[in-house]
Amino acid sequence: MKSDISFVNNILWGDVLTYMLLGAGGLFTLRLRLVQLRRFPEMFRALARPAVSDPAGISPFQALCASLAARVGTGNVAGVAVALYLGGPGATFWMWLVAGLGMATAFAESSLAQLFKVRDGAGAYRGGPAFYIARGLKAPRAATAFAICLIIVFGLVFNAVQANSIAGAAQEAFGVAPLWSGVATTLAAALVIAGGVAGVARFSGVVVPLMAGAYIAVALVVLALNADQTLDLLKLIISSAFGLDQAAGGVAGGMTAAMMNGVRRGLFSNEAGMGSAPNIAAVATPSPHHPCSQGFVQAFGVFIDTLVICTATALLILLSGKLQPGSGVTGVQLTQQAMGVHLGVWGAPFVSIAITCFAFTSIAGNYACAEGALVYLRCDGRVGRLLLRLGLLGMTLWGAVVQVTTVFDLADVSMGFMAAINLVAIVLLSGVVVRLARDYLAQRDAGREPDFDPQLLPELADVIEPGVWDAPSSVAGRPGPVAAAGPQAASVATPLGDLDVARGRQGA
Repeated sequence: MKSDISFVNNILWGDVLTYMLLGAGGLFTLRLRLVQLRRFPEMFRALARPAVSDPAGISPFQALCASLAARVGTGNVAGVAVALYLGGPGATFWMWLVAGLGMATAFAESSLAQLFKVRDGAGAYRGGPAFYIARGLKAPRAATAFAICLIIVFGLVFNAVQANSIAGAAQEAFGVAPLWSGVATTLAAALVIAGGVAGVARFSGVVVPLMAGAYIAVALVVLALNADQTLDLLKLIISSAFGLDQAAGGVAGGMTAAMMNGVRRGLFSNEAGMGSAPNIAAVATPSPHHPCSQGFVQAFGVFIDTLVICTATALLILLSGKLQPGSGVTGVQLTQQAMGVHLGVWGAPFVSIAITCFAFTSIAGNYACAEGALVYLRCDGRVGRLLLRLGLLGMTLWGAVVQVTTVFDLADVSMGFMAAINLVAIVLLSGVVVRLARDYLAQRDAGREPDFDPQLLPELADVIEPGVWDAPSSVAGRPGPVAAAGPQAASVATPLGDLDVARGRQGA
């Protein structure tokens, strides 16, 4: 069985998904006319506006932080080191390129998640790929398959992977037994997810900026102290990316190794196109009140994940001089040795703390993604939510103390099918994305605050949730119509009583 799973994984992740993700990114980059570059300031504008007081949704800033909690994980630390070891310094350039394409994909899937969002039984916004597949493409079976895969991957198995990383980092740096670190991680996760998506959003809104800010600050200090090497480092990255500096290549050497390893790390790190972040994007009350507003916010999330955090790791490793192809030193060990050069005896503990923070916030973000899929499947009553939370906590504790690669490989297969379904869906709905983007930008260029009118898409009048795009001031405080969210467009009967959604003004 293990060999069969590995065979399917090699096909999915080796070729099929790599080209599908790149193709989708290229398609949206062209159809949206480089919107991620031309309108880059709009990402800051969408975050800088005061959040609308709407009890049905979370703020754009909280949505960004919650999605970053899911995006940013151990791959930003250990995965980048592996990419550099196998592909050389040039892998960094290809990570940048892929992130640029991924920003367009993230814009598309998050705009669709907003457009097709619904209200659950408690009046809170819900949405994501399962909803736009069922409503936009009228393909409920594919939507159900996506939702099930999402719960398996993000609700259960990937949390065991993250807990395993936390346990390994704690044991190596501080000598903590895996069982005790697993218990601590499980208890902490229980406290965070007890508040549902809103609890994850509040937690992420505080922890993620501090976590990412500290990591980036260290990288900036190191760069400032080595400012005289910055230009040479950029030349090395570019020359290695195109195979012009063979001495700097990775284990395989050359342009092909740099390209493939950089591309895969960029794709798998930012998760653009895989269908996870849109589940969080749909929960936000956008400001301006338009689907594309959250599209810009989530595109910025890809920028932070790959072009900022992954780049920080890459530069710290390259500046240390510890990258030696063929040495066998890679992954966490390489990153720890590199930080040891910059921070001395504090290097290894710093990396361990960073991995712990990144992995734990991923567990919280993963739950937020999975809960949205639970709503689509109409299994979001008290019993359903309790089972999901117990499952997540059980996998977290289990993952800290065991190594069962077959289960993790099976999760990779599920995620592969999930990503493939989502990519086909957003490509088929690309015309809708283009019309939304043109409407948003036309209003902005005319000097008006973009505001979405569902009459822009009359052919979708029967699948856009009634009242969900009313002005926030007119809907705040009332539960709204019950969502027709499930596979058969049936009502969600059980309210989510723990969704105490945060309000207030939130700056960028």
